[in-house]
Amino acid sequence: MKYIAPIAVIGILLLQWTGSIPLASVGGSLTIGFAYIVAALAVGIHEAWTKKRGVLGWIVNIVVSFFGVFVAAQLGGIVIVMLLSPFMDGSSSLAKAGGLVMSVALAGGMLVSLLGAWGALWIVNRWR
Repeated sequence: MKYIAPIAVIGILLLQWTGSIPLASVGGSLTIGFAYIVAALAVGIHEAWTKKRGVLGWIVNIVVSFFGVFVAAQLGGIVIVMLLSPFMDGSSSLAKAGGLVMSVALAGGMLVSLLGAWGALWIVNRWR
């Protein structure tokens, strides 16, 4: 798990720095969401692989990690915007602010989402 978070953060930052995340359309949100889903899939697969789960365990791990990412991304996004709003220089969105503010928001959002996936899996593992 200690490798998934840095790789996911570096991956989403590379997407931003190469201009692969369009800032003026819905495609940017879809790209960021796809990166979150790929990271959640990696978390679910890693946990299922290391705990030697059966087929049903793999399915449950992947579904639970997706659920955790979706919940954490929504809640974490609100918190990140509130924390970064003083640094947005009057911009109405993080995409318009761009630069370092957007990079911090993307990295923070990815970390919060991964924490949501890991937290959801931890809760489910307590019930097993």
